[in-house]
Formats: sequence, C-alpha cells, structure tokens
Amino acid sequence: MAASQENSTSSNGHSSIFSGRPRKIGTHSGVFHADEALACFMLMQLPEYTNAEIIRSRDPEVWKKCDILVDVGGVYDQDAFRFDHHQRSFKDTMNSIQPEKPWTIKLSSAGLIFCHFGRRVIAQLLQLDNRNEKHAKDIELIYDKVYETFIMEIDAIDNGVQQSEKPLAYQINTGLSSRVKKFNPRWNEPVQPEDLQRRFMQAVQLTGSEFSDKIDFYRTSWLPARQIVEDALLKRFEIDPSGQIVRLPVGGCPWQDHLLQLEQEQQLNTEQQIKFVLYQDDQQHWRVQAVPIAIGSFITRLPLPEPWRGLINETLSQMSGIPGCIFAHHSGFIGGNTTYDGALAMACKTLNLATSDANLKINEPIPSSSVSMQ
Repeated sequence: MAASQENSTSSNGHSSIFSGRPRKIGTHSGVFHADEALACFMLMQLPEYTNAEIIRSRDPEVWKKCDILVDVGGVYDQDAFRFDHHQRSFKDTMNSIQPEKPWTIKLSSAGLIFCHFGRRVIAQLLQLDNRNEKHAKDIELIYDKVYETFIMEIDAIDNGVQQSEKPLAYQINTGLSSRVKKFNPRWNEPVQPEDLQRRFMQAVQLTGSEFSDKIDFYRTSWLPARQIVEDALLKRFEIDPSGQIVRLPVGGCPWQDHLLQLEQEQQLNTEQQIKFVLYQDDQQHWRVQAVPIAIGSFITRLPLPEPWRGLINETLSQMSGIPGCIFAHHSGFIGGNTTYDGALAMACKTLNLATSDANLKINEPIPSSSVSMQ
C-alpha cells in the first residue's frame, strides 16, 4: 500500500466524529506482545492522543468507537487510521512504504505506527521543530537509527522472521519482546480483566521507557559524536596528504558507525576511504586504529604491518623505526604510541608499505575473542 512518509493530516491529528472527548486507541484483547504495547506508547506521545484511553477488544462493534486501531481489525489503511498487519494480504515493509529506506523486514503494528508517526513522536519527545532544517535533519537521522536498532527487531520477532537460516548456537530470552511476554498471566493463573489491563499498561510503560531511552541516547550521545567525526573527516587532508587518516579531538568518541555512514553519504571510493583513525586513550597516549570494512566486522581495510604485530615498546620501535611505540595488536587492528606524531607515523608508514610490501596482509580476519569493538 502506498503511503506518505508521515501521516499527512494536520498537526492536531485526524478529524474525527469523536472530537470533543478523549481519543480512544483500540487494540486486541487477550495475550499481548511488544509491538502493540509500543505502538500505543508512541501514539500517546502525540498531543491528540496524550489522554487517550486504550481499549482492548476483539469486538468489531467496539472498534467502531475507537479513533485508531493498532494490531487488530485486519486492515491497513492510514487514511482510516487502521494499522493491522495480520491479514494475509499484508506484506509491507519500511522499504515498500518509503522506497528510500533500505529495510525489508515485514512491519508489525509498532513498525507501522513508527513508519507513519515516528518523526512526530521523536520531535515531540525531544521538543524539536521539524520545520527547522537542522532539527529536521537530526530527526531523520534518529528516525533511521531507532528503526534499524530497535523497532526492526520487534517487527521481525512479532512476524516470526528468523535471525538466521542456520540453527542458533543459543537462544536470547532477555530481549524486550521476551520481557513483555512475561507480563502475560501464566496459562494456569486465574486473572481478572482489570488485572490484564494493568499488566498491559506495564508493558506499555516498559517498551516506552526503552524506546525513549534509545531516542535520548541518539540525541545526546550519538549525534554529538557524528558531528565530531564529520568535522574530522573534513579536515583529513590537514592530517596527511593521502586523506586516508583522520584525527579525533577527543578519546572515547564512538566513530565507526558515523565514519562509514559519512563516507557513504559523501560517496568516497575505495582509494578515498579512511584507513586509520587516531585518538587519545585514557592514559593520554595515542592510538592508531584500522577502520573495519563494515560495522561489526573483524576485518579491517588495512591492518598494521605483519612484522609489527604482537610486539611492544622498544622492540616494536626498533622493528618499525618509529620512536615511542607502545604496542601493535597481534591482529594488526590497533596500535599505540606515546605521542601523536608517533601514532601518525605508524599510520603513514603502513599506508606507504601497503603500496610496496607484497607481504603486507591486507584484510586479514581479526579473531573475535581478542577484539573489543565499539
């Protein structure tokens, strides 16, 4: 079903024959899951649904009295404010609704509500104005990250999408969807309707708390880091004429995600891509870290030279010809030097050797047991 990126009705919400009284959000009764709990929370962050009543029922006559339905009703129609994903005809993903987005996991009710209302919810929680160009850019960046790292997991689990086609080595039973499931009464536990409603609202609060925390993290920690990395990328030719080394002004800044995304946005080719990042550690020494080929990968674009790997201190300095060396990891993904100039020299020499030393092992896998990724 084609749809706009965000619900196109006015900022005051949809026109309704029920205006003049608190809105009603409808969902199904019985066993509940993370997707409809989160969908309800997101809606309740919007001004038109702040004081909404959540109605849990499977009675179509009751649904008619609701202003919006999530996860029930067998209909996906944004204009009618009906957001169910259980019907056989439903196959929508973020990509099918917003073709510029890459994600192709089938949406749950949480994904549907986030898809259509997510930008407004983020703006509301962070008190941003999407009419402001800078705010709108920040909202879009956060929107993408929250879907990719939070909502998509809920979509996949609710729709039964397997993480892998191969048998998993272990099960994860402590994720958000699993914890929400435990709010439901046990099969042999007597429970009253009012207790079920209370339990559902606990699920709403749990999913909402973690959703809000995720958004706050991206605004207060992740976005400032992006700006630091973006500035460093702009200044890369001031560090080395190759343009393949960047220097971060502060240590501890999470850079990998931002660097790879910014390179993609700027359409840097393989030769232009950054090979090393320099930054200070908590001892005020300098680190030279190789850039991975992808987020989560233990393969780097260019590791430190093989003869350096596993050496420390003076032994490494003698081997490399660079004073002040502290260490080179045995995999070559990171090294250290007492000074910035020394760390820069380690990176530059590696770049030079890469074009002349046939023995340099480029893209060698790094053992996962020995690497702590950001």
